[in-house]
Amino acid sequence: MREEEYRVLIVDDDPEMCQLLSDVLRGEGFSVTSLDDSLEASKVLKKEEFDVIITDLKMRGIKGLDLLEEAGKTAPLTPVIIITAFGTIESAIKAMKMGAYDYITKPFQMDELLLIVKKALENRLLKRDVVRLKKEVESRYQFHQLIGKSPSMQKVYDLIERISDTSSNVLITGESGTGKELVAKAIHYNGIRKEAPFIAVNCAAIPETLLESELFGYKKGAFTDAKTDKKGLIFEAHEGTLFLDEITEMPLTLQAKLLRVIEGKEVRPLGDTHSYPVDVRVISASNRDVRSLIQQGRFREDLYYRLKVIDIELPPLRERREDIPLLGRHFIDRFNRELRKNISGISEEALRCLLNYSWPGNVRELENVIQRAITLSQHGVILPEDLPVFVVQEGEEDLVERALREKYTIEQLERDYIRRVLTEVGGNKSRAAEILGLDRKTLYRKLQET
Repeated sequence: MREEEYRVLIVDDDPEMCQLLSDVLRGEGFSVTSLDDSLEASKVLKKEEFDVIITDLKMRGIKGLDLLEEAGKTAPLTPVIIITAFGTIESAIKAMKMGAYDYITKPFQMDELLLIVKKALENRLLKRDVVRLKKEVESRYQFHQLIGKSPSMQKVYDLIERISDTSSNVLITGESGTGKELVAKAIHYNGIRKEAPFIAVNCAAIPETLLESELFGYKKGAFTDAKTDKKGLIFEAHEGTLFLDEITEMPLTLQAKLLRVIEGKEVRPLGDTHSYPVDVRVISASNRDVRSLIQQGRFREDLYYRLKVIDIELPPLRERREDIPLLGRHFIDRFNRELRKNISGISEEALRCLLNYSWPGNVRELENVIQRAITLSQHGVILPEDLPVFVVQEGEEDLVERALREKYTIEQLERDYIRRVLTEVGGNKSRAAEILGLDRKTLYRKLQET
């Protein structure tokens, strides 16, 4: 955009001042709208967009601070410069607290005003770019609240897109806190079943006797407390998705009944002599080693293969550290809204601690840490002092020290180092390859391997 395309609105009930400012700014290539009626200015603000607003403080009609407040609502990215011949420290402080970009007392040098206008314009353009980039990041790296730009998460997104419009059963594995339910919801709400119910059941949180009646339903009189018929959750999910979290905690007797539902596509409530057809997609999840449980006789192998038509393995957060800044930004935005705070970001020192921490609780733990930091923070950014002590202490630990403590293989050490370098250079692969002493092709291959 050329400078002459930038628009400035001048509001001052002194026509001579309006004319003077207009002439000076037009001489610098700005497009100027000049109004000596603040009521008219209020109407214009609601219809047109300006790059900078200059308004007098004391005017007939709407006062300068009221116009500032209105601009904050209708054009939050547009900087407002207050000018006045009746300047006081109190009015200046109030104006700045209300969001004014700057405050100038009359008489002032035109060179001074021009400098402030140009800096205000730079500020607006920067804010506009931040908003644009933020939208691009959100659209590119979010998939139904799943967030990540790492190669491993991009593979997950690709798989979700390919399977959403099918009815194949899916088994999602990964450590606690990696976002297994979010993946299940992404599959459901981006597919052909999105208009039908998504029913989630935590198999570990419900006692065995209650889990059976909850899943399969029951007929009146099936047991002492069965006063009426009850539809089970499997039937409630008809034509939709049944999400069975912690599926490996389901008792063997119920595993057999679930297998019959999947194979026969029908469900028989407790105490009923009839089975009823049901069309349901089953997405299950576990943080356990399912094959090991099969060998131990604690999980049915035939059910395992029925559930795992498609399998998705979610990477732990420590294996996709480049996603931590993106996740951190997402949680800051969310908790700013919820807690009515205004934290702008994470300091370099605090981010370094977050990047170096091992995150045994994965994304859920990061979410809790950010929430705690925003709650406790007394500054505009999150500092190391706002983080839990254990995060700071481990975050300050040297990579080699951690590798020794956790007994890394050479491959693990190389992978973590490559990721750390990529994070430090903001994802610039050319710069990362240069630091690592690799050509870009080799770096791409190693990233694909991880």
